[in-house]
Amino acid sequence: MATINVGIIMNGVTGRMGTNQHLIRSIAAIRKQGGVALPNGDVIMPDPILVGRQESKLKALAEANGIGRWSTNLDEALADAHNQIYFDSQTTVLRAAGVRKAIAAGKHIYCEKPTAGSLAESLELAKLARDKGIKNGVVQDKLFLPGLIKLKRLVDSGFFGRILAVRMEFGYWVFEGDWQPGQRPSWNYRKEDGGGIIVDMFAHWRYVLDNLFGDVKSVSCLGVTHIPQRVDEQGNTYDCTADDAAYATFEIEGGIIAQVNSSWAVRVNRDDLVTIHVDGTEGSAVAGLRDCKTQHRVNTPKPVWNPDIPNPFNFLEQWENVPDNQVFDNGFKIQWELFLKHVVIDTPFPWDLLEGAKGTQLSELGLQSWKERRWVDVPELTL
Repeated sequence: MATINVGIIMNGVTGRMGTNQHLIRSIAAIRKQGGVALPNGDVIMPDPILVGRQESKLKALAEANGIGRWSTNLDEALADAHNQIYFDSQTTVLRAAGVRKAIAAGKHIYCEKPTAGSLAESLELAKLARDKGIKNGVVQDKLFLPGLIKLKRLVDSGFFGRILAVRMEFGYWVFEGDWQPGQRPSWNYRKEDGGGIIVDMFAHWRYVLDNLFGDVKSVSCLGVTHIPQRVDEQGNTYDCTADDAAYATFEIEGGIIAQVNSSWAVRVNRDDLVTIHVDGTEGSAVAGLRDCKTQHRVNTPKPVWNPDIPNPFNFLEQWENVPDNQVFDNGFKIQWELFLKHVVIDTPFPWDLLEGAKGTQLSELGLQSWKERRWVDVPELTL
């Protein structure tokens, strides 16, 4: 049995998502479990180097997670042949420059989404990676959530019959920062810094809809800035220049209609922070982050509209839980393991930079639909 050490440049992991999901719950967790086992008995051991701008943060983060390498010099990290993979979880406005530089250095690319601030730039990165002949991937973490895995299981089994419609509700109340600190960074609410819920979340909704139900064909979107001012991390009040809510309808191949509400200004009265309700001719399901429940046609109640009497049904009790039937690991960690195997032994990894560009495309078209107040078609993307 051989241990295959893979150097990984992790740029931007001092941020919330980079620290918690990609470093602590993914790379550090993989190292603690002894690496990624391969079919022949070999093991891939990730060897990260943390890269960023603040030396004190990098050093503390590295020490806390048993990592011996960190640097404020990206160029030096890219010049080190030991580092085979470049990972980027910086803010959106910084990501493309880092990825472009890493491609030029011949590193395999794995990055967060949106992959860039515009579709043109996202496609440019995909073309550069293809022409360089390097392996590349984009984080599409929600596909690995237990609730969505169960939902995909239902779709693949034919449980729904013909799928009619999808209704998605996402979001929660993000505090304004005056009397309680906000749960999200202030740049999320500034368009000039790459903020906005359409740019952030439509990149997710594209791969969720595409992979579960079919290709998105058109979009109608209305964005809103419900909270006009917030207070930043330094206690300063600032104007919100980006949308904090979006109300969209998508047409999906096969005639499926998806209605998707995304909001950082909504108080939650549902089972989870995101719920996906799917209706089909044979049955329906509602999935959250971890759970999924179903109602088959033979178990569907037969209500009659009559507001003059108390409701005789307890609708919420008339659903059955989909069993786990497997052990669910952290979704970010699962995809990291898949990408590491893709790099080392060339196993398939379909979520590349072109797939990431599709998310940027849908964000741009959603913003266009909002601006022009009309339906916009989603053309096929090719390199």
